[in-house]
Amino acid sequence: MAASVEVMKKQSTEVLEAAVTSVFQPGKLAVEVIQVDHNAAPTPPLPILVATPKDAGTYPVAMLLHGFCLQNHFYEQVLKHIASFGFIMVAPQFHISMISIGDTEDIAAAAKVTDWLPEGLPSVLPKGVEPNLSKIALAGHSRGGHTAFSLALGHGKTNLKFSALIGLDPVAGKGKSSQLPPKILTYNPSSFDMAMPVLVIGTGLGEEKKNIFFPACAPKGVNHRDFYSECKPPCYYFVTKDYGHLDMLDDDAPKFMTCLCKDGNNCKDIMRRTVAGIMVAFLKTVLNEEDGDLSAAP
Repeated sequence: MAASVEVMKKQSTEVLEAAVTSVFQPGKLAVEVIQVDHNAAPTPPLPILVATPKDAGTYPVAMLLHGFCLQNHFYEQVLKHIASFGFIMVAPQFHISMISIGDTEDIAAAAKVTDWLPEGLPSVLPKGVEPNLSKIALAGHSRGGHTAFSLALGHGKTNLKFSALIGLDPVAGKGKSSQLPPKILTYNPSSFDMAMPVLVIGTGLGEEKKNIFFPACAPKGVNHRDFYSECKPPCYYFVTKDYGHLDMLDDDAPKFMTCLCKDGNNCKDIMRRTVAGIMVAFLKTVLNEEDGDLSAAP
């Protein structure tokens, strides 16, 4: 069972009601979660959480960048769900600062993690598991979505080429007049210069305030609507209407963080499986050339 989501295309808007399909349930592959830190050789530029299939084989890779002041392990359920369908998920842990002055440092760090993958990732995977780095996707949540889009737009240099891009309720700043550097939103439709398929998943409650004391976590003018508007086809857009900006995180994410954003009243596990399932359908299409699940959306 998946959450009710709004599916938007460049020329039509429809509602996908509680669809039932296999991607919203865990896949058939057993998954191992691996913490990679300074003890690994070669040493990664940042601590990394890897979710990988245990079964021997060669699998595409996707890198997920966490949101502002969040931890990579808050996304473990989403990472494990996607990995169970035959993808190696890589989630670096950026340095945390409560002061948001720009995204340059995280963009550079994400680029360094990307360049670590060819030599470093095979050394930490289970025996018989190999990464296919000719097919790599880049994803990011919240401010991490801004980091991912910025890297894909050339604000950071890597030796590998990305094959796909995913924004999970991406946020580019506090508002249209106060974008986070680098300012990537131009408010010109289809202006992003990226030669890859893009998926944007937004939340219906992210642009609403939790209360009068806290601003919206995904403010209007710098959120998923604006990112999608500037994407060129092929691009896919889903909005989980009744869920909030942090509802995709694991249940053990600290309440002092999740209480800052307006949340939905429904089961968070449904939200996680919806986000992960849509990502699986997209990755199967763009990395594995299996488009059955993604084309099931109206």
